[in-house]
Amino acid sequence: MILSAPNSSAPAKLPSAAPKISFVSLGCPKALVDSERIITQLRAEGYELTKTHAGADLVIVNTCGFLDSAKAESLAAIGEALDVNGKVIVTGCMGADPKTIESQYPNLLAITGPQAYESVVRAVHDAAPAPHDPLMSLVPDQGIKLTPRHYAYLKISEGCNNSCSFCIIPHLRGRLVSRPAGDVLREAERLVKAGVKELLVISQDTSAYGADMRFASSPFQDRDVRAKFVDLARELGGLGAWIRLHYVYPYPHVDDVIPLMADGIVLPYLDIPFQHASPAVLRAMKRPGDQEKMLERIKAWRAICPGLTLRSTFIVGFPGETEADFQMLLDWLTEAQIDRAGAFKYEAVDGAPANSLGRDPVPEDLKQSRYARFMLHQQAISARKLAAKIGQRIQVLVDQGDKAGGTGRSKGDAPEIDGKVHITGKRPVRTGDIVMAKVDRSDAYDLFATLI
Repeated sequence: MILSAPNSSAPAKLPSAAPKISFVSLGCPKALVDSERIITQLRAEGYELTKTHAGADLVIVNTCGFLDSAKAESLAAIGEALDVNGKVIVTGCMGADPKTIESQYPNLLAITGPQAYESVVRAVHDAAPAPHDPLMSLVPDQGIKLTPRHYAYLKISEGCNNSCSFCIIPHLRGRLVSRPAGDVLREAERLVKAGVKELLVISQDTSAYGADMRFASSPFQDRDVRAKFVDLARELGGLGAWIRLHYVYPYPHVDDVIPLMADGIVLPYLDIPFQHASPAVLRAMKRPGDQEKMLERIKAWRAICPGLTLRSTFIVGFPGETEADFQMLLDWLTEAQIDRAGAFKYEAVDGAPANSLGRDPVPEDLKQSRYARFMLHQQAISARKLAAKIGQRIQVLVDQGDKAGGTGRSKGDAPEIDGKVHITGKRPVRTGDIVMAKVDRSDAYDLFATLI
């Protein structure tokens, strides 16, 4: 997507001589936060953003390199930028392996890796020097956000210490590096003061937060806060916004956050990428393998917090996956009653240990068949779970308001990846409002409700 800065909200206009930057951000929300940081710095220095490559002084492409399909999308975006503009800086996950990019596009201005904000800015300075008199007032206190005004991603750490055999994130982004709790909380506080109603907490491994710094405390307001998953969640929950937890690896201490959800301190929502249910497949993936115990934990979580929404992602067609393994996954889904689940067909990733496990690859047509079976199976679970909400009164965060309702999300729905709540009524609602509505009906993914 080609990005502009929708939330800069500054009345002043840069001089016409200010260099113009076109920006493309690809990949996950964590990459989007990287893009926001780069854009914030450039705007602070007086650069303009433009939505089109044509006429820009240069183009920055923030790439994704996790899967071959993502790499292909990134390379296509680089090629398009070169064709239209000719001056291109590449950053992001694909930048960790510059030879792949250089072999196809040797005439780039610069290639930098993920999180290399200073290198990107230096490359911009070399190609298009900053204005002599940057107007710092153009940048709001919360920085430039590329999400709608009412929600924002809050990245609490970089990198990952896990060694999942299908993943090269530690190679691309390095080992876990957590931000001090005080820094995270001050950023969150600025966002809430700027009108953000929902903070989506993200990292590569959110529940590992603070382990690299031995959970060291740092000051926030009049107290010290430990860099621990549950402590940070509790503090964030006191800022007055919805707090949604994503990419949570199911360590035992995740149990400690469930009472916070039951008490309304953070949203009753957990995004845990379980990946599979077969012990044999999970061992090959180097993921936690005791899914029977995980079922017991899920049952205990729901006893404490009956309104808990669980979202997850799974991989079908992992090398060596048998029909029995796949059936075990479907059976586990039935037992676990995951509210929101998505699946990916396994893709071999260059450099991933899974490539050398010696397990037979699953044929592409069988992967597709299992993917379709998975989605149909989960669709039925989702439909039943949503039908049980008919008649309930729920809070809805409005993503798009109009004169007689609009669309939004419940506490159980994250933006872009989960369902929607379609609301109707006799009064207008505004984007960013939190309203009460009564659920009238449902389908496999969405709710339909009437304003109260």
